[in-house]
Amino acid sequence: VTLCNSASSTIRDCVQGMLYLSVLVAFAACNAPPVPLDDIFIEKTFVPEQCVRAVKDGDYVRYHYNGMFPDGKKFDSSYDRSSTYNVFVGKKQLIAGMDKALVGMCVNQRSLVKIPPHLAYGKKGYGEIIPADSILHFDVLLLDVWNPEDGVQINTYHTPSNCSRKVEVSDYIRYHYNGTLLDGTLFDSSHTRMRTYDTYVGIGWLIAGMDQGLLGMCVGERRIITMPPSLGYGENGDGSDIPGQASLVFDVVLLDLHNTKDGITVTNQIIPESCTRKSVAGDFVRYHYNGSLLDGTFFDSSYSRNRTYDTYVGRGYVIAGMDEGLIGVCVGERRTVTIPPHLGYGEEGTGSKIPGSAVLVFDVHIIDFHNPSDTTEVIVTHKTEECVKQTKKGDFVKYHYNASLMDGSSIDSTYNYGKTYNIVLGANQVVPGMEEGLMDMCVGEKRHLVIPPHLGYGERGVTNEVPGSAVLVFDIELVDMEEGLPEGYMFIWNDDVATDLFTEMDKDKNEEVEPSEFTDYIMQQVNEGKGRLAPGFDPYRIIDNMFSNQDRDGDGKITEAEFRLKADEVSHDEL
Repeated sequence: VTLCNSASSTIRDCVQGMLYLSVLVAFAACNAPPVPLDDIFIEKTFVPEQCVRAVKDGDYVRYHYNGMFPDGKKFDSSYDRSSTYNVFVGKKQLIAGMDKALVGMCVNQRSLVKIPPHLAYGKKGYGEIIPADSILHFDVLLLDVWNPEDGVQINTYHTPSNCSRKVEVSDYIRYHYNGTLLDGTLFDSSHTRMRTYDTYVGIGWLIAGMDQGLLGMCVGERRIITMPPSLGYGENGDGSDIPGQASLVFDVVLLDLHNTKDGITVTNQIIPESCTRKSVAGDFVRYHYNGSLLDGTFFDSSYSRNRTYDTYVGRGYVIAGMDEGLIGVCVGERRTVTIPPHLGYGEEGTGSKIPGSAVLVFDVHIIDFHNPSDTTEVIVTHKTEECVKQTKKGDFVKYHYNASLMDGSSIDSTYNYGKTYNIVLGANQVVPGMEEGLMDMCVGEKRHLVIPPHLGYGERGVTNEVPGSAVLVFDIELVDMEEGLPEGYMFIWNDDVATDLFTEMDKDKNEEVEPSEFTDYIMQQVNEGKGRLAPGFDPYRIIDNMFSNQDRDGDGKITEAEFRLKADEVSHDEL
């Protein structure tokens, strides 16, 4: 200071003087005897963002350490033994300074602890390892802490909005988990195996802490279950990844639960206002479904294939739970069927889509059903006041229809084309159920027909129009009819037959009837009202068929020897 304040001193002299002084001070500090410690000194070298738990007297801790003298020389290390130091705190199982230093530490906290001799090994030291009156430095990393009074700790961090059932003793559950030690070290995970852990709960199949911690969970719930070693793997650990006396932390999500006593459950029923019939065993059902696991994981859908699932019910064609769940349904009904694994795909599942022991949830929509013994259902919706004639086999009928499936899906309608549909009854021109529904009907009458598939389009249906095995619904109106001919006839005489019919046909008198002569003659009789062809067919095809039957030698002409009337025939249908 004097040098710097002297008027004759330069700035350079002042700076050199100050540097020399600082060197002297540093030298004195390095060679001064150490300041004695009255108490422990703790320097926190790492503090975790979250303190999971802080040590208290009476707690049991697991920690790693490096023990050193103030000059940095190491005298002991838990790392060298590849094993944590495990001990109760505050019960004089440690040197007093360490007992004191551990209190208040958090899991994953790292501290440099300096302990004076009177709180360490004092004047006696510790054999040849620690001299008398030694100050000890410990670099401590706390890994675990628990208390003998601890039980299972549960922290639920996600609760599903809907929880219709909770885990009880003897339930069988499927869950995923990550298992860690209290310091976050992962020791096991079902996720890495890509397979749930499946087990009974509360009957000793699990470690005690997990048996307790899983009770009361809902499907979809997530919780953290923390347990002391007494409820985990105890003093010895598992011999591999879990050390002895380790607290365990399981991050669990529950995916599935059932009980072996469970049957199917039917929920979310939407039943149509009109339900005239319910399915029974032996019925054939067509239905759509979405299939999922209990946690909502989708595994199959008939909608994605754009085709219903078609099966007999109550006959073992489907899994037992679905067999039961489809009994008593109405056409158009929607319901959710929940099926336990013993009524589903059991312990093995189906492989990639449905895991073993999985509860199945089917959202079902019933499209239609029928029984193989069903006949056409005919309901008259409108009767005429006067009915002169009723339809019968052979009649030519003209009618309108609206066609749909049982779920109301439209198939076709003659009204769209502005013309009737025309057929001959009994000529196999429509499905058998329609034939039946049009019989004994009056012009102007309206009917509602329900036709089972075996009287409709069968198992194959009609491509892009009628699904296979579909029940058909027709609303029909008979617009007109023309009476047919007696069975077995394609042409009849309205008047008496000419005595010399062959001669009348043989216009050129060459004793042979050519096809043109035959056709002209028959058409003349029809036009003059003397004869009548079967209605609904091409008249020329009928006449050609009649000629062929008469032309017995097939030479393209009819001779008088070949010509015979119906009355003379046994097995032909002409004339």
